[in-house]
Amino acid sequence: MNSAKSVIFPGQGSQFPGMARELFDQNLDARALLTRANDILGFSLTDIMFSGTDEDLRRTDVTQPAIFVHSVAQFAAQPGFEPASTAGHSLGEFSALVAAGVMKFEDALPLVARRAQAMQAACEEQPGTMAAILGLEDATVERICQEITEGGNVVVAANYNCPGQLVISGSAEGVAQACEALKAAGAKRALPLPVGGAFHSPLMQSAAAALAEAIEKTTFSPARCPVYQNVDGLPHTDPAEIKANLLAQLTAPVRWTQLVQHMAADGATDFVECGPGKVLQGLVKKIVPAATVGSF
Repeated sequence: MNSAKSVIFPGQGSQFPGMARELFDQNLDARALLTRANDILGFSLTDIMFSGTDEDLRRTDVTQPAIFVHSVAQFAAQPGFEPASTAGHSLGEFSALVAAGVMKFEDALPLVARRAQAMQAACEEQPGTMAAILGLEDATVERICQEITEGGNVVVAANYNCPGQLVISGSAEGVAQACEALKAAGAKRALPLPVGGAFHSPLMQSAAAALAEAIEKTTFSPARCPVYQNVDGLPHTDPAEIKANLLAQLTAPVRWTQLVQHMAADGATDFVECGPGKVLQGLVKKIVPAATVGSF
């Protein structure tokens, strides 16, 4: 794996007004894919991506397809490129699976849209939120979250982004209580995040049935290269394993720190972020300082 690049794909939060406009204007392959996305979805996603406000783009049922389509369009603009391995942060895992040949774009986009709708419904049914915790050991965050959950307010470790940066997720009361307790335990910051729900927590459980049904209807092929998945941070190529992990990801934490560590241990040295934003490049450098990072 040393000589080739590992491609990583961002998740929710990397959207911005005007996203993918340049790709649409400058690359025919990307333009064809972006246009196809509108046909598949039955509405003009590109209008919202190119001209929508921050508020328009923050709706889960718009955000997720928009980031997925932007990421895959950017990958499509690199004809003949074969990654050594792929990975994606949360939603980004769907882009990683398309890049590894597990799903066709035409099959993956309806699945992403269904996931987004199911998560939006879960957010409305079980309101919740998330917060970023900086400067504490993972074990301390886990212990305090567990104590609060046992006390009746759900809060869990949701995103292991890099050492010293962990996102928690749960009910508004649980997250607020945890933020206070974590600051008292020595956290440098406890920042509430502008998200629509308690992603990667048990509060997403009601979305699981709809996602499971959609996954079962979708064709998954063996991966052309290893896909490192969020749930366990390990490489997978088997369609049955990939499906099970994709479903589990809904309510389980994103183990990004462990995933990048495993990629590096398996020989990955050169990481390319593909999609809107540059957040993952910064996280990779914090996890594996010797890694080379960049974007297409």
